[in-house]
Amino acid sequence: MGQAHSTLSQAAPVLKRAALWLVLLAPFFYLSYGGANWLASQRAHVPNIAFAWESAIPFLAWTIIPYWSINLFYALCLFINTTPREVDMLARRYLTIQLIAVACFIAFPLEAIFLRPATSGLPGFMFAVLGGFDKPFNQAPSLHIALLVVIWDHLRSRLPRRARLVWHCWCFLIGASVLTTWQHHVMDIPTGVLLGLFAAWLFPADAGSPLANFALSDDPKSRRLGIYYLCGALAFLGLAALLTPLSAAALLLLWPAVALAIVAAGYLGAGPQIFLKRADGRAALASRWLLAPYRLGAAINVWLWTRRMPASVVIADGVHLGRFPRRHEADRFAAVIDITGEFQRPSGTLARWSSFPTLDLTGLDKTQTLAAANLIDVARHQGPVLVCCALGFQRSAGVIVRWLLISRRCEDPAEALRLIERAGWRVYLPAESIHAVAEGLQ
Repeated sequence: MGQAHSTLSQAAPVLKRAALWLVLLAPFFYLSYGGANWLASQRAHVPNIAFAWESAIPFLAWTIIPYWSINLFYALCLFINTTPREVDMLARRYLTIQLIAVACFIAFPLEAIFLRPATSGLPGFMFAVLGGFDKPFNQAPSLHIALLVVIWDHLRSRLPRRARLVWHCWCFLIGASVLTTWQHHVMDIPTGVLLGLFAAWLFPADAGSPLANFALSDDPKSRRLGIYYLCGALAFLGLAALLTPLSAAALLLLWPAVALAIVAAGYLGAGPQIFLKRADGRAALASRWLLAPYRLGAAINVWLWTRRMPASVVIADGVHLGRFPRRHEADRFAAVIDITGEFQRPSGTLARWSSFPTLDLTGLDKTQTLAAANLIDVARHQGPVLVCCALGFQRSAGVIVRWLLISRRCEDPAEALRLIERAGWRVYLPAESIHAVAEGLQ
């Protein structure tokens, strides 16, 4: 009896917080969604974005059932949490999706051109209820898909392993149903996925928001890089706006636009937290997918610079310096000390992984550099160690220099740099980075 009472008392704050959020979110959802629909209906002409081949997509009346089921999961997920913070995180994701989607519906309304055939029975009733509320507007980004991304992510880690396959299959049906009920066009789906991933990135499950502590960087180089990335984001956004009337596929350019805008925020003041990378080298799912265009560009850059170089070289006493490793390269080492923010540890690697996320081409963080350098001496007693960043030229080289100095293997940074160069490795450490790694050493 006492244990049951304790469980109920622990659950009470969660249930109360979930109920309060639902009371706020449900009316806001229907009012804002319906308001955007009404505003679009007042326009003389509402455009449409669709591929010609979409007319071949079959209409499956029964899929209205999984389509409608997202409403149940929307409410239910608020109550399936263990702490009020988890409730707040999910509710903020919902609210973010709603605000951005409705803003898009008002600014750029789109119309679905499908004419659904008459249906009867339960599907007919459900379509009739849907038609009384939902008009053929509010298309891209699909609010249905954006919410599905968040709901799928929320429940997949909370369900027993055996139930996850069923959950994945049902979510696939929900996602497909936006097409087979003729509610949405194809390009509404990837734009909805992008919005859902952004909401999950903005309010991660196991950390604070990556923008929570944003403060404009006082480093001129970092601000300059941030402006470059922001210009890149605006260029992709402009191309999307220019080319979408010619082809619906141009909306996919929003993906690199969002990725570069996030990276710009990192350089302008948010820092490496934008990557949502944990100490074990893994990154949150939303970060992996949302920033994939940036990571692809970074991977191509690594190949261009290092394709004629060895993956790593030994510096001293089993400590290696190199570029970011592939899985088979990482498995040659007992431990990997990773100084990148942008890359995730290779899947399935056996090496012990320690991550100190940093932004590329920026000044070295003194605290992180010292912590990584101190870890080298601990890790090397258990086998060979790789210290890496993207290219191995700056961030990881700075850590190696710091290690050589604090371990008294070298007397000054110049001697440490010569040792690295004799090992056959390039180093591009600017003066401010050399000063940072040498600071505090006598």
